[in-house]
Amino acid sequence: MSNSRTFDPAGVLFGIGVPALAAAGGLALTRLWSARLPETIATHWSGTGPDGFSTPGSLAATMVIVILLVGCGASAIAALAGAMLMMRRAMLIVGLTVVGLLFTLWIALLAAQLDLATAVNVTLPMSWIGLGIVAGAAVGILGASSLRDYRERSSATMPPDPRLPRGQVNLPITQRLGLGPMTTAVLLGVGAAITAGLCARAGSWWPLAVFVPVSVLMVGLLRFRVTLDETGLWVRNLGMTAVGYGIEELVGAHVEEVNPSRDFGGWGLRLKGRGNYGVVTTTGPAVVFTAANGQRLTVTTPRAEEMAGALNALADRRLADR
Repeated sequence: MSNSRTFDPAGVLFGIGVPALAAAGGLALTRLWSARLPETIATHWSGTGPDGFSTPGSLAATMVIVILLVGCGASAIAALAGAMLMMRRAMLIVGLTVVGLLFTLWIALLAAQLDLATAVNVTLPMSWIGLGIVAGAAVGILGASSLRDYRERSSATMPPDPRLPRGQVNLPITQRLGLGPMTTAVLLGVGAAITAGLCARAGSWWPLAVFVPVSVLMVGLLRFRVTLDETGLWVRNLGMTAVGYGIEELVGAHVEEVNPSRDFGGWGLRLKGRGNYGVVTTTGPAVVFTAANGQRLTVTTPRAEEMAGALNALADRRLADR
């Protein structure tokens, strides 16, 4: 069975369509407001006043290029159906957060200078930039939840090797991996303290709007919920399924000793070659799920032996019931 495809329609819509719409909207507003803007507008601030100026047309050209190259350059990966689902989701959220920041900054610059004769004493409305970051992150999360895994799926036709472990356990087995509650609380606490200091220094709440989406993304990307049930092995991240394999795909499950740095080049959800995924958060035993399409999913867990035995037993039962 295969539902593989080249492009994810939701990824095209959010990863390419949204940045293009933002660029087009900024151009339209620049043209609409051109008669109400000074010939030279402020585009950069230092200290209490502007120290960089440009024409509205030059600003528009620059912002279009930056939105498309930086924002769309990151979020467009979401359109590639064959790329790792979690990476596509993370890059879409990051890219659209950047697009939200840039688009709002562009509009705020223009709006602050409407009907002014000169831009010498313009103040940049930082609170609007904070709202743009929050809005961009929200659209990114919405788009990420719409992405689908279009990888090729194949059903196993033979039971797992009889030498592999077998066992019956109470299902489901759920493991929470990655950052623990204490580490998460410490990281968020330190970040919140720094953000509070920045808010006090700036006299505005806008640094908080940066901290919230960035911290949610960072913590979310480092926490995993692994579930083994009668349908297969699933890894959830940011409240969404990042990678998973159905029991009908299982060729065999076994246990390996894994060192994240040595074996996968790092910690977290990793990709080691094409179709070789790992959720590796500790050094020690890991259950390795080998699928009929040649892909592998390695999950470090103290319950690796139980999980491998349960997976192989479930695959035996599925083939026996056919």
